[in-house]
Amino acid sequence: MSEQTQQQTQQADITRSGVVIVGAGMAGVQTAVALREQGWTGPVTLLGAEPHQPYDRPPLSKAVLLGKAEDSAFDVDFEELGIQLRLGVEVTGLRAADREVDTEAGPVPYEFLVLATGAVPLTLPGAEGVPGVHLLRTLDDAARLRPVLAAGSAVVVVGAGWIGAEFATAAREAGCAVTVVEAADRVLAGALPAEVAEPMGRWYAQEGAELLTGARVASVEPGRVLLADGRELPAEAVVVGIGARPATGWLAGSGVELGPDGAVTADEWLRTSAPGVYAVGDCASFPSGRYRSRLLVHHWDNALQGPRVVAADILAGGSGEQVYDPVPYFWSEQFGRFVQYAGHHAGADAPLWRGDPEADTWSVCWLREGRLAAVLAVGRPRDLAQGRRLIESGALVDPAKVADPAIALKSAVL
Repeated sequence: MSEQTQQQTQQADITRSGVVIVGAGMAGVQTAVALREQGWTGPVTLLGAEPHQPYDRPPLSKAVLLGKAEDSAFDVDFEELGIQLRLGVEVTGLRAADREVDTEAGPVPYEFLVLATGAVPLTLPGAEGVPGVHLLRTLDDAARLRPVLAAGSAVVVVGAGWIGAEFATAAREAGCAVTVVEAADRVLAGALPAEVAEPMGRWYAQEGAELLTGARVASVEPGRVLLADGRELPAEAVVVGIGARPATGWLAGSGVELGPDGAVTADEWLRTSAPGVYAVGDCASFPSGRYRSRLLVHHWDNALQGPRVVAADILAGGSGEQVYDPVPYFWSEQFGRFVQYAGHHAGADAPLWRGDPEADTWSVCWLREGRLAAVLAVGRPRDLAQGRRLIESGALVDPAKVADPAIALKSAVL
Protein backbone atom coordinates (compact mmCIF):
# COMPACT_ATOMS: atom_id res chain seq x y z
CA MET A 1 0.00 0.00 0.00
CA SER A 2 1.45 3.39 -0.99
CA GLU A 3 1.97 6.13 1.58
CA GLN A 4 -0.77 8.21 -0.08
CA THR A 5 -3.22 5.30 0.10
CA GLN A 6 -2.38 4.75 3.79
CA GLN A 7 -3.05 8.42 4.54
CA GLN A 8 -6.37 8.27 2.67
CA THR A 9 -7.38 5.13 4.57
CA GLN A 10 -6.45 6.73 7.90
CA GLN A 11 -8.46 9.86 7.07
CA ALA A 12 -11.45 7.71 6.10
CA ASP A 13 -11.23 5.87 9.44
CA ILE A 14 -11.16 9.18 11.32
CA THR A 15 -14.19 10.51 9.44
CA ARG A 16 -16.16 7.32 10.03
CA SER A 17 -15.32 7.50 13.73
CA GLY A 18 -17.19 10.81 14.14
CA VAL A 19 -17.35 12.07 17.73
CA VAL A 20 -15.78 10.04 20.52
CA ILE A 21 -16.67 11.00 24.10
CA VAL A 22 -14.46 9.79 26.95
CA GLY A 23 -16.51 9.54 30.12
CA ALA A 24 -20.08 8.29 30.53
CA GLY A 25 -21.19 10.48 33.43
CA MET A 26 -23.55 13.45 33.20
CA ALA A 27 -21.22 15.54 31.00
CA GLY A 28 -20.48 12.72 28.57
CA VAL A 29 -24.07 11.52 28.26
CA GLN A 30 -25.41 15.06 27.83
CA THR A 31 -22.83 15.75 25.12
CA ALA A 32 -23.96 12.69 23.19
CA VAL A 33 -27.64 13.62 23.59
CA ALA A 34 -27.01 17.28 22.65
CA LEU A 35 -25.21 16.24 19.47
CA ARG A 36 -28.24 14.28 18.32
CA GLU A 37 -30.71 16.96 19.42
CA GLN A 38 -28.78 19.61 17.50
CA GLY A 39 -28.59 17.57 14.33
CA TRP A 40 -25.31 15.66 14.28
CA THR A 41 -25.87 12.63 12.05
CA GLY A 42 -22.39 11.12 12.16
CA PRO A 43 -21.20 8.39 14.52
CA VAL A 44 -21.17 9.07 18.27
CA THR A 45 -19.21 6.74 20.54
CA LEU A 46 -19.45 7.00 24.32
CA LEU A 47 -16.67 5.33 26.32
CA GLY A 48 -17.31 4.58 29.99
CA ALA A 49 -14.80 3.10 32.41
CA GLU A 50 -17.45 1.61 34.68
CA PRO A 51 -19.45 -1.48 33.66
CA HIS A 52 -22.76 0.03 34.77
CA GLN A 53 -25.33 1.70 32.56
CA PRO A 54 -24.54 5.46 32.73
CA TYR A 55 -26.04 6.99 35.86
CA ASP A 56 -26.57 10.28 37.66
CA ARG A 57 -24.42 10.92 40.74
CA PRO A 58 -26.46 13.18 43.09
CA PRO A 59 -28.86 10.36 44.12
CA LEU A 60 -25.87 8.29 45.29
CA SER A 61 -25.64 10.30 48.51
CA LYS A 62 -29.42 10.25 48.97
CA ALA A 63 -31.90 7.70 47.60
CA VAL A 64 -29.39 5.06 46.46
CA LEU A 65 -27.36 5.26 49.67
CA LEU A 66 -30.46 4.88 51.83
CA GLY A 67 -31.79 1.96 49.81
CA LYS A 68 -34.73 3.93 48.43
CA ALA A 69 -33.54 3.31 44.85
CA GLU A 70 -31.41 0.59 43.32
CA ASP A 71 -29.64 2.85 40.86
CA SER A 72 -29.90 6.23 39.17
CA ALA A 73 -29.49 5.30 35.51
CA PHE A 74 -30.15 8.05 32.98
CA ASP A 75 -33.43 7.75 31.11
CA VAL A 76 -31.72 7.73 27.73
CA ASP A 77 -32.30 5.22 24.92
CA PHE A 78 -28.78 5.12 23.50
CA GLU A 79 -29.68 2.59 20.82
CA GLU A 80 -32.59 4.66 19.55
CA LEU A 81 -30.35 7.74 19.40
CA GLY A 82 -27.70 5.82 17.48
CA ILE A 83 -25.10 6.28 20.22
CA GLN A 84 -22.55 3.49 20.48
CA LEU A 85 -22.14 2.80 24.18
CA ARG A 86 -18.92 1.03 25.17
CA LEU A 87 -18.80 0.30 28.90
CA GLY A 88 -15.99 -1.09 31.02
CA VAL A 89 -13.46 0.55 28.69
CA GLU A 90 -10.56 2.25 30.46
CA VAL A 91 -8.89 4.97 28.38
CA THR A 92 -5.14 5.06 28.93
CA GLY A 93 -3.81 7.78 26.65
CA LEU A 94 -4.36 10.26 23.85
CA ARG A 95 -2.32 10.61 20.66
CA ALA A 96 -3.63 13.88 19.30
CA ALA A 97 -1.38 13.86 16.24
CA ASP A 98 -2.94 10.56 15.15
CA ARG A 99 -6.43 11.51 16.34
CA GLU A 100 -6.68 8.37 18.42
CA VAL A 101 -7.31 7.54 22.07
CA ASP A 102 -5.68 4.44 23.50
CA THR A 103 -7.77 2.01 25.53
CA GLU A 104 -7.18 -1.38 27.09
CA ALA A 105 -9.20 -2.79 24.19
CA GLY A 106 -7.11 -1.04 21.52
CA PRO A 107 -6.98 2.40 19.84
CA VAL A 108 -10.15 4.34 19.01
CA PRO A 109 -9.92 6.93 16.19
CA TYR A 110 -11.91 10.13 16.28
CA GLU A 111 -12.84 13.11 14.14
CA PHE A 112 -13.78 15.10 17.24
CA LEU A 113 -12.97 14.10 20.80
CA VAL A 114 -14.76 15.25 23.95
CA LEU A 115 -13.03 14.81 27.31
CA ALA A 116 -15.66 14.25 30.00
CA THR A 117 -13.77 12.14 32.52
CA GLY A 118 -14.98 14.07 35.58
CA ALA A 119 -13.08 14.05 38.84
CA VAL A 120 -11.68 11.47 41.22
CA PRO A 121 -12.01 11.79 45.01
CA LEU A 122 -8.94 12.52 47.08
CA THR A 123 -7.89 9.70 49.37
CA LEU A 124 -6.74 9.99 52.97
CA PRO A 125 -2.97 9.36 53.16
CA GLY A 126 -2.24 6.14 54.95
CA ALA A 127 -5.87 4.96 54.88
CA GLU A 128 -5.79 3.22 51.51
CA GLY A 129 -6.57 -0.44 51.90
CA VAL A 130 -7.64 -0.19 55.54
CA PRO A 131 -10.83 -2.25 56.06
CA GLY A 132 -13.92 -0.11 56.57
CA VAL A 133 -12.61 3.00 54.80
CA HIS A 134 -14.91 4.27 52.04
CA LEU A 135 -15.21 6.94 49.36
CA LEU A 136 -18.54 8.03 47.89
CA ARG A 137 -18.22 8.76 44.21
CA THR A 138 -19.49 5.75 42.26
CA LEU A 139 -22.48 3.43 42.24
CA ASP A 140 -20.27 0.68 43.64
CA ASP A 141 -19.19 3.00 46.49
CA ALA A 142 -22.85 3.61 47.39
CA ALA A 143 -23.59 -0.12 47.23
CA ARG A 144 -20.76 -0.85 49.68
CA LEU A 145 -22.01 1.83 52.08
CA ARG A 146 -25.67 0.84 52.06
CA PRO A 147 -25.28 -2.04 54.54
CA VAL A 148 -23.20 0.24 56.79
CA LEU A 149 -26.12 2.64 57.09
CA ALA A 150 -28.69 -0.14 57.27
CA ALA A 151 -26.86 -1.54 60.32
CA GLY A 152 -26.86 1.84 62.11
CA SER A 153 -23.08 1.72 62.41
CA ALA A 154 -20.83 4.19 64.20
CA VAL A 155 -19.43 6.28 61.36
CA VAL A 156 -16.61 8.81 61.20
CA VAL A 157 -16.78 11.22 58.28
CA VAL A 158 -13.50 12.91 57.35
CA GLY A 159 -14.23 16.28 55.75
CA ALA A 160 -17.06 18.76 56.40
CA GLY A 161 -17.54 19.90 52.83
CA TRP A 162 -20.63 19.37 50.67
CA ILE A 163 -20.24 15.60 50.30
CA GLY A 164 -19.37 15.14 53.98
CA ALA A 165 -22.49 17.03 55.05
CA GLU A 166 -24.71 15.09 52.65
CA PHE A 167 -23.37 11.73 53.80
CA ALA A 168 -23.67 12.75 57.45
CA THR A 169 -27.29 13.72 56.75
CA ALA A 170 -28.07 10.32 55.24
CA ALA A 171 -26.25 8.49 58.03
CA ARG A 172 -28.19 10.33 60.74
CA GLU A 173 -31.43 9.61 58.90
CA ALA A 174 -30.47 5.93 58.98
CA GLY A 175 -29.85 6.09 62.73
CA CYS A 176 -26.05 5.96 62.68
CA ALA A 177 -23.85 7.59 65.31
CA VAL A 178 -21.96 10.18 63.27
CA THR A 179 -18.76 12.08 64.03
CA VAL A 180 -17.46 14.52 61.42
CA VAL A 181 -13.77 15.44 61.52
CA GLU A 182 -12.66 18.62 59.74
CA ALA A 183 -9.04 19.85 59.62
CA ALA A 184 -10.09 23.47 59.02
CA ASP A 185 -11.61 25.63 61.72
CA ARG A 186 -15.09 25.52 60.16
CA VAL A 187 -17.30 23.64 57.76
CA LEU A 188 -17.15 24.39 54.02
CA ALA A 189 -13.85 26.20 54.51
CA GLY A 190 -12.92 25.99 50.84
CA ALA A 191 -16.34 27.02 49.61
CA LEU A 192 -17.80 29.82 51.73
CA PRO A 193 -16.61 32.72 53.91
CA ALA A 194 -16.41 32.06 57.65
CA GLU A 195 -19.39 34.24 58.58
CA VAL A 196 -21.64 32.39 56.13
CA ALA A 197 -20.40 28.89 56.97
CA GLU A 198 -20.62 29.46 60.74
CA PRO A 199 -24.41 29.07 61.11
CA MET A 200 -24.31 26.03 58.83
CA GLY A 201 -21.84 24.39 61.19
CA ARG A 202 -24.46 24.49 63.95
CA TRP A 203 -26.76 22.23 61.95
CA TYR A 204 -24.62 19.20 62.80
CA ALA A 205 -25.29 19.29 66.56
CA GLN A 206 -28.94 20.15 65.99
CA GLU A 207 -29.33 16.90 64.06
CA GLY A 208 -27.31 14.78 66.48
CA ALA A 209 -23.99 14.63 64.63
CA GLU A 210 -20.77 15.49 66.45
CA LEU A 211 -18.61 17.99 64.57
CA LEU A 212 -14.89 18.29 65.40
CA THR A 213 -13.21 21.22 63.65
CA GLY A 214 -9.50 21.98 63.72
CA ALA A 215 -8.98 18.22 64.04
CA ARG A 216 -6.49 16.32 61.93
CA VAL A 217 -6.47 12.58 61.35
CA ALA A 218 -3.18 10.97 62.38
CA SER A 219 -4.06 7.44 61.31
CA VAL A 220 -6.93 5.10 60.56
CA GLU A 221 -6.99 1.58 61.91
CA PRO A 222 -9.69 -1.10 61.74
CA GLY A 223 -12.42 0.04 64.11
CA ARG A 224 -10.97 3.42 65.05
CA VAL A 225 -9.64 6.79 63.92
CA LEU A 226 -6.73 8.38 65.76
CA LEU A 227 -6.49 12.18 65.75
CA ALA A 228 -3.28 14.18 65.88
CA ASP A 229 -4.16 15.51 69.35
CA GLY A 230 -4.36 11.98 70.75
CA ARG A 231 -8.12 11.52 70.71
CA GLU A 232 -9.46 8.16 69.57
CA LEU A 233 -12.78 7.82 67.74
CA PRO A 234 -14.58 4.48 67.44
CA ALA A 235 -15.48 3.82 63.83
CA GLU A 236 -17.18 0.82 62.30
CA ALA A 237 -16.84 2.71 59.03
CA VAL A 238 -14.87 5.76 57.85
CA VAL A 239 -16.10 7.85 54.93
CA VAL A 240 -13.57 10.19 53.33
CA GLY A 241 -14.90 13.35 51.71
CA ILE A 242 -11.93 15.71 51.46
CA GLY A 243 -12.38 16.89 47.89
CA ALA A 244 -11.69 15.74 44.36
CA ARG A 245 -9.28 16.45 41.53
CA PRO A 246 -9.87 16.39 37.77
CA ALA A 247 -9.44 12.90 36.30
CA THR A 248 -6.81 13.92 33.77
CA GLY A 249 -3.74 11.86 34.68
CA TRP A 250 -4.17 9.80 31.53
CA LEU A 251 -3.55 12.93 29.43
CA ALA A 252 0.14 13.20 30.42
CA GLY A 253 2.27 13.70 27.33
CA SER A 254 -0.77 14.15 25.08
CA GLY A 255 -0.20 17.81 24.30
CA VAL A 256 -3.48 18.80 25.96
CA GLU A 257 -2.69 21.72 28.25
CA LEU A 258 -3.48 21.24 31.94
CA GLY A 259 -3.60 23.90 34.63
CA PRO A 260 -1.87 23.76 38.02
CA ASP A 261 -5.09 22.30 39.45
CA GLY A 262 -4.87 19.41 37.00
CA ALA A 263 -7.86 20.59 34.99
CA VAL A 264 -7.86 20.78 31.21
CA THR A 265 -7.57 24.48 30.35
CA ALA A 266 -10.41 24.85 27.88
CA ASP A 267 -11.17 28.12 26.10
CA GLU A 268 -14.49 29.98 26.00
CA TRP A 269 -15.86 27.42 23.50
CA LEU A 270 -14.60 24.53 25.66
CA ARG A 271 -11.95 23.64 23.11
CA THR A 272 -8.61 22.36 24.34
CA SER A 273 -5.12 23.08 23.04
CA ALA A 274 -5.32 19.98 20.80
CA PRO A 275 -7.14 20.28 17.43
CA GLY A 276 -10.62 18.79 17.44
CA VAL A 277 -10.53 18.07 21.17
CA TYR A 278 -13.04 19.55 23.64
CA ALA A 279 -13.35 19.25 27.43
CA VAL A 280 -16.46 19.57 29.56
CA GLY A 281 -17.63 19.06 33.13
CA ASP A 282 -15.53 18.46 36.24
CA CYS A 283 -12.31 17.78 34.34
CA ALA A 284 -12.11 21.21 32.67
CA SER A 285 -11.69 24.84 33.66
CA PHE A 286 -12.92 27.66 31.45
CA PRO A 287 -12.44 31.45 31.27
CA SER A 288 -15.43 33.42 32.54
CA GLY A 289 -15.90 36.83 31.00
CA ARG A 290 -18.65 37.49 33.53
CA TYR A 291 -16.32 36.96 36.49
CA ARG A 292 -13.04 37.82 34.76
CA SER A 293 -11.36 34.67 36.03
CA ARG A 294 -10.86 31.03 35.14
CA LEU A 295 -13.38 28.77 36.83
CA LEU A 296 -13.26 25.09 37.74
CA VAL A 297 -16.79 24.07 38.68
CA HIS A 298 -17.33 20.61 40.18
CA HIS A 299 -21.10 20.62 40.11
CA TRP A 300 -23.96 18.92 38.28
CA ASP A 301 -25.30 21.97 36.45
CA ASN A 302 -21.93 22.62 34.82
CA ALA A 303 -21.96 19.07 33.44
CA LEU A 304 -25.46 19.70 32.10
CA GLN A 305 -24.92 23.10 30.45
CA GLY A 306 -21.44 22.80 28.94
CA PRO A 307 -22.27 19.90 26.56
CA ARG A 308 -24.75 22.07 24.65
CA VAL A 309 -21.99 24.53 23.79
CA VAL A 310 -19.63 21.73 22.77
CA ALA A 311 -22.26 20.16 20.53
CA ALA A 312 -23.08 23.52 18.93
CA ASP A 313 -19.42 24.25 18.20
CA ILE A 314 -18.86 20.81 16.66
CA LEU A 315 -21.88 21.21 14.40
CA ALA A 316 -20.81 24.74 13.46
CA GLY A 317 -17.38 23.50 12.44
CA GLY A 318 -15.66 25.40 15.23
CA SER A 319 -16.99 28.80 14.19
CA GLY A 320 -17.16 29.94 17.81
CA GLU A 321 -20.65 31.46 17.66
CA GLN A 322 -21.68 30.41 21.19
CA VAL A 323 -19.34 30.92 24.14
CA TYR A 324 -19.61 29.21 27.50
CA ASP A 325 -20.01 31.72 30.32
CA PRO A 326 -22.61 30.35 32.75
CA VAL A 327 -23.72 31.51 36.15
CA PRO A 328 -22.48 28.55 38.21
CA TYR A 329 -25.24 26.83 40.14
CA PHE A 330 -25.49 23.96 42.57
CA TRP A 331 -27.65 22.65 45.38
CA SER A 332 -27.19 20.47 48.44
CA GLU A 333 -29.61 18.73 50.78
CA GLN A 334 -28.29 18.59 54.32
CA PHE A 335 -29.88 18.14 57.72
CA GLY A 336 -33.40 18.79 56.45
CA ARG A 337 -32.44 21.95 54.59
CA PHE A 338 -32.35 22.68 50.88
CA VAL A 339 -29.27 24.80 50.14
CA GLN A 340 -28.83 26.47 46.74
CA TYR A 341 -26.04 28.65 45.39
CA ALA A 342 -25.67 30.63 42.17
CA GLY A 343 -22.80 32.77 40.98
CA HIS A 344 -19.22 33.26 42.14
CA HIS A 345 -18.54 35.33 45.26
CA ALA A 346 -14.72 35.50 45.12
CA GLY A 347 -13.62 39.12 45.06
CA ALA A 348 -17.12 40.41 45.83
CA ASP A 349 -18.17 42.85 48.53
CA ALA A 350 -19.12 41.78 52.06
CA PRO A 351 -22.20 39.55 52.14
CA LEU A 352 -25.66 41.05 52.62
CA TRP A 353 -27.94 38.91 54.80
CA ARG A 354 -31.59 38.37 53.97
CA GLY A 355 -33.14 36.97 57.11
CA ASP A 356 -31.84 35.56 60.37
CA PRO A 357 -29.25 32.75 59.96
CA GLU A 358 -30.62 31.22 63.18
CA ALA A 359 -33.97 30.72 61.45
CA ASP A 360 -34.95 27.83 59.21
CA THR A 361 -34.80 29.95 56.05
CA TRP A 362 -32.42 32.73 55.05
CA SER A 363 -30.20 33.82 52.20
CA VAL A 364 -27.02 35.76 51.56
CA CYS A 365 -26.15 37.96 48.59
CA TRP A 366 -22.82 39.25 47.34
CA LEU A 367 -22.46 42.39 45.18
CA ARG A 368 -19.62 43.41 42.93
CA GLU A 369 -19.54 46.89 41.38
CA GLY A 370 -23.20 47.39 42.26
CA ARG A 371 -24.35 44.17 40.60
CA LEU A 372 -25.35 40.87 42.13
CA ALA A 373 -22.45 38.43 41.88
CA ALA A 374 -23.70 35.47 43.92
CA VAL A 375 -26.54 34.28 46.13
CA LEU A 376 -26.75 31.47 48.68
CA ALA A 377 -30.29 30.49 49.66
CA VAL A 378 -31.33 28.19 52.50
CA GLY A 379 -34.97 27.24 52.05
CA ARG A 380 -35.63 30.37 49.96
CA PRO A 381 -35.89 29.09 46.38
CA ARG A 382 -37.49 32.33 45.18
CA ASP A 383 -34.40 34.29 46.25
CA LEU A 384 -32.24 31.84 44.34
CA ALA A 385 -34.34 31.95 41.16
CA GLN A 386 -34.65 35.73 41.11
CA GLY A 387 -31.04 36.23 42.15
CA ARG A 388 -29.79 33.95 39.40
CA ARG A 389 -31.69 35.97 36.80
CA LEU A 390 -30.26 39.22 38.21
CA ILE A 391 -26.74 37.82 37.95
CA GLU A 392 -27.35 36.78 34.35
CA SER A 393 -28.75 40.20 33.44
CA GLY A 394 -25.95 42.17 35.12
CA ALA A 395 -28.47 44.79 36.30
CA LEU A 396 -27.50 47.39 38.91
CA VAL A 397 -29.27 46.84 42.23
CA ASP A 398 -30.05 48.79 45.39
CA PRO A 399 -28.02 47.26 48.27
CA ALA A 400 -30.61 48.34 50.86
CA LYS A 401 -33.36 46.50 49.03
CA VAL A 402 -31.14 43.46 48.51
CA ALA A 403 -30.61 43.29 52.28
CA ASP A 404 -34.34 43.51 53.05
CA PRO A 405 -35.82 39.99 53.14
CA ALA A 406 -39.33 41.45 52.83
CA ILE A 407 -38.51 42.83 49.38
CA ALA A 408 -38.34 40.46 46.43
CA LEU A 409 -34.87 40.45 44.89
CA LYS A 410 -36.30 41.22 41.47
CA SER A 411 -37.59 44.51 42.94
CA ALA A 412 -34.09 45.59 43.94
CA VAL A 413 -33.18 46.60 40.37
CA LEU A 414 -32.36 50.28 40.02
